[in-house]
Amino acid sequence: MSTRTQATGGRRSSGPSIAQLPREVTSELRKVTWPSREEAVRLTIMVLVVSAAVGLFLGAVDYVFTALVTNLLLGV
Repeated sequence: MSTRTQATGGRRSSGPSIAQLPREVTSELRKVTWPSREEAVRLTIMVLVVSAAVGLFLGAVDYVFTALVTNLLLGV
């Protein structure tokens, strides 16, 4: 049995050690293609617009169902 296997109680370690983790993370972050500032602003605005549209749609559906339940089922 190797010393690494002995140190983990018979289990094999499946990844980098804790000491290697910051180097691995830094290495992976250097490989990322980051968006430009203009692209990030454009995508943020798009997310806000779509979120507002979905919110308005769901609010309208909620209003219609509330009106239907109130008027038809409860007879108020």
